[in-house]
Amino acid sequence: MLVSIRKVILLLSVLGLSTACTSMRAPSEADPLEGFNRSVDGFNQAVDKAVVKPVAQGYDRVTPPEVKMVVRNFFSNLDDVRVAVNNLLQGKPKDAGSDITRFALNTTIGIVGFADVATELGFQKNDEDFGQTLGVWGVGQGPYLILPFLGPSTLRDGSARFVSASLDPLYHYDNVRARNSLVLLSAVSARARLLPATDLVERVALDQYAFVRDAYLKRRASLVRDGAPDPADQGYEDFEEESRSEVPQHFPPFKAALVQLEPASTPWNVQPDANLPVDLQQSERAKSGLGLLN
Repeated sequence: MLVSIRKVILLLSVLGLSTACTSMRAPSEADPLEGFNRSVDGFNQAVDKAVVKPVAQGYDRVTPPEVKMVVRNFFSNLDDVRVAVNNLLQGKPKDAGSDITRFALNTTIGIVGFADVATELGFQKNDEDFGQTLGVWGVGQGPYLILPFLGPSTLRDGSARFVSASLDPLYHYDNVRARNSLVLLSAVSARARLLPATDLVERVALDQYAFVRDAYLKRRASLVRDGAPDPADQGYEDFEEESRSEVPQHFPPFKAALVQLEPASTPWNVQPDANLPVDLQQSERAKSGLGLLN
């Protein structure tokens, strides 16, 4: 097993160096490791296509919607512990109190989180992790980084994963077999929820790697600001009301894209140049749906 891991690491390193040497495009400021990242992304895509995605598709097909909802609620309830701690670390005691109340209600009345009664009672789900906490503390995100098996990240967010993992109640569960089974179920459930979004990206993105990178970095920056506008964005005030009316601010980028790609949706905010090739127009529309265009 150790030999296999070493072979994988060696293969990724060789691919990263070869990609960096053959690339004719200079790396962007946010992605100086693009050559290496693209090779790891290719490895992740191969694993996803061969194993992860088929398992998620099978789970999505055979699992009743009610059961999938129970699974999502269960892991979301456990996640509220991590969210509450990070809200406290970020100096937001009111939000932390809401998270703790959610966990208490869903663990008791909701039967260990199988039912999300807290949301029905008005306690909305928050989204915080230690990477965001470091960002609030002023730690820069560092270069964009693709992690093997885990996907998009940054140097800051990747390092913060170790702390976030220690805040997960499953991390402290002594039954190793049950814990690993629950972690696997959580991963499959999460991948199944992303099936529509990843299928959308595969259809419309001209460069999937750059598309996902831009969406990830914008989403993470927005989370650190708690949805507040980026001071560096010019003309935000002119489009603020229009953006709010079309896509709620709390929507994740991929969900926003799905909403705006519905057949009955309103016209795009940003119309691609009619002189562009069809595939490039599709990529521009998709970027608009993900909020990547001003």
